[in-house]
Amino acid sequence: MLIDRLPLQAVVFFLVAAAFSTVYITQPVLPVLAEEFGADPARVSLTVSAVVLGIALSILPIGILTDRSSVQRILLAGGSVVVVCSLLAALTEHLWTLITVRFVQGLFVPMLTTSLVAYLARTLPPERLNVVMGSYVSATVTGGLGGRLLGGWLHPPAHWRYAFVTAAVLVGVATVLAVWRLRGDRPISHPAASGAGLWSLVVRIDLLRLFGVAFASFFAFSSVFNFLPFHLSEPPLAVPVQWVTALYLTYVLGILVGPLAGGISNRHGNGAAMSGGAAVFALGLMLSLLPSVPAVAVALAAVCTGYFAVHASAVGALNQRLETGRGRANALYVLFYYVGGWSGITASGYAYEHQGWRGVVVLCLVMMLVPLTLGLYELRRVPRTRP
Repeated sequence: MLIDRLPLQAVVFFLVAAAFSTVYITQPVLPVLAEEFGADPARVSLTVSAVVLGIALSILPIGILTDRSSVQRILLAGGSVVVVCSLLAALTEHLWTLITVRFVQGLFVPMLTTSLVAYLARTLPPERLNVVMGSYVSATVTGGLGGRLLGGWLHPPAHWRYAFVTAAVLVGVATVLAVWRLRGDRPISHPAASGAGLWSLVVRIDLLRLFGVAFASFFAFSSVFNFLPFHLSEPPLAVPVQWVTALYLTYVLGILVGPLAGGISNRHGNGAAMSGGAAVFALGLMLSLLPSVPAVAVALAAVCTGYFAVHASAVGALNQRLETGRGRANALYVLFYYVGGWSGITASGYAYEHQGWRGVVVLCLVMMLVPLTLGLYELRRVPRTRP
């Protein structure tokens, strides 16, 4: 059949991009939601942070489930729930119903992403896995950008409900393709992978520092992307939602910055890329305070560049420290990462409510001290290597 001839990396890309597109649909249209539901910025921001919290809470249990059940069943269950939640989100007339549906959606998104990574890791040879995982990483960036464009650009902002319907169709089609393409999988039981040893990783100070970087960097990044639409839509800037959404195109910098940060890490150490990325991120935050749309566009590009440099170097440093338990350690990293995103959106909601955009910037600058300090520490601790 035609589906059988589809390249595996194409199926992986489509499914992961579709899954991640559901996470950020409401982000560019938060001002529209605030007006429609008569709610403040902190409350409507829960339509994003609830998804992030759901992902954080379910990622470890789903990782364990993946070792004990067929990937087909997991993908089908996850895809079905995500599709139904998207349709319910499109139909709801109540903000708290929307928030609740989004939280449930977040709980099941890792069934489409985490389970897929585990399946690929246990079935593909290393050289093939690297190629397919390259598609996976690109898909996360594409999905994150696509969801934002879907909610505030491809569909008129006032018609944000259609964006959820479109996302439901994409996830549904991608799930069916993936389940059919990956048929024949059998449950593989790994008792040792049931979560034993997680605590021993958490209490390692060198790893805990890097988990802190994951928390702090996504804390700040989520805060910027979540509350920038409010800042830009208000005087003196008063930018239309479609143009606010267009600024999210700077997100594609992640495709370029990741490999560049890897090259800097190889030459000068992970600490150089981490501290340099944190400094660029902080510079972008301060630049965003200027009452100028071009300045904010440059600021957002700097924030994206700095964030992806910090993220890439932290993941590299984490895996360099481990000889065993990489799967569990990376799952913990992702857990801290998403808890940081949820915490950032929640805390910045209150900061924005009381101090406006300046309050969000100050809070994010404080969080950037974590990767900056740790990057400088790493720079002193690890001798520079040459290619």
